[in-house]
Amino acid sequence: MTTIMPLAEIDPALVEDLLDIAFGKQRIERTAYKVREGMDMLEGLSLAAVNLAENELLGSLQCWPVALTDKAGKMHPMIMVGPVAVYPDFQGEGIGQALMKGLMKELSNDADLPLVLIGDPAYYDRFFGFSSERTGGWKMPGPWDPDRLLVRAPKNAVLPEKGKLGPWVKTTAT
Repeated sequence: MTTIMPLAEIDPALVEDLLDIAFGKQRIERTAYKVREGMDMLEGLSLAAVNLAENELLGSLQCWPVALTDKAGKMHPMIMVGPVAVYPDFQGEGIGQALMKGLMKELSNDADLPLVLIGDPAYYDRFFGFSSERTGGWKMPGPWDPDRLLVRAPKNAVLPEKGKLGPWVKTTAT
């Protein structure tokens, strides 16, 4: 039986082990890590899939504050979803989907911050409404496949056609 719970309740070393197994130890060199560099995980939206009977971590989903900076330098806040990781022995059992559904439950239906992720377009579009349709002019700090840069936002959300994704650094007026 899989239970979805806050990732903050899981030993961080167990999460790091899962991520190493799912993505390799070189994962920290990936573009997604550069996009969210220096940011703290959004604990209220980051989730774990666990088998409580076996006291076993099956998967995890992390969310991060990021922003798309447009040509004028204006930051458009977003939530970066990922990594979504599932231990190989449990892949194909719906755990990743359960984590994503858990995230969608945590978000209000009228949440105004777009969600962005790097992932399989067929999977994330079919089940969760993510698309690369509005991200074609976006840049990131490193290599990536433009077809895998996906966003989920209300149709009426104003998203810049061009910009660069990076950490959401709040500025203060002086």
